[in-house]
Amino acid sequence: MGLFNRQSAHPRRSILTVVLISTGLLALSACKHDEDDAMATQAMYQVTVYNLTNGQPLTPLGVVIHGAAYSPWQLGSTASVGLETLAESGDPTAFLAEADANTAVMASTSSSNGPFGPGASESVTLSVDHSSLLQLSVASMLANTNDAFTGVSHWEIGRLAVGESVSTMSHVFDAGTEANTESSATMPGPAAGGEGFNATRDDLDKVTIHRGVVTADDGLTSSALDESHRWLGYAAKVVVTRMQ
Repeated sequence: MGLFNRQSAHPRRSILTVVLISTGLLALSACKHDEDDAMATQAMYQVTVYNLTNGQPLTPLGVVIHGAAYSPWQLGSTASVGLETLAESGDPTAFLAEADANTAVMASTSSSNGPFGPGASESVTLSVDHSSLLQLSVASMLANTNDAFTGVSHWEIGRLAVGESVSTMSHVFDAGTEANTESSATMPGPAAGGEGFNATRDDLDKVTIHRGVVTADDGLTSSALDESHRWLGYAAKVVVTRMQ
């Protein structure tokens, strides 16, 4: 009986030890997976905008990462006050505040170095919880205009792998909130030095593709612009790189 007790006790201790070790390993494994999952849910994106125009400074960027329920603008629809302010004055503050008030927006920021001229670029970095459904919107005013802006909206970036980059070219849009008089009094850029945002809406009151400027060189004698301020097609190139 004594021998039996001694022999049967050891296997029980061994089984208990194995169970404890296995439980500990499982706990450590779970912690490791939790850490990996936490790291995997974070994504960092660098957004760079290149100015492709000949004589149009681009104003500080308004950059937003969001889901499908947020829309910064739609062709044929009325511009929000935030977009109007950006398109007329170049200040993205109200545009970003509107974005931040939308529950579909994950992150937003602006570039901090002021307007940037032809051939130059500006970059910003944003970190968000990763989702394959992430979208990007970017807006910047063409400073030597009444209410023209360039950018992209609803650009899907959620499927980018770490280290991967994509690029696109951006059209010029007319916010439709200010008549395109091109006068010195109504444009804030260096070609005119006039007024920025004005709450009065005296144009079509809908966002459209911009038809381009008609300058003094084209016969509009009241225009503060010349041939150098025209653009053909695209105004900017937008590049997105997933850093993490």
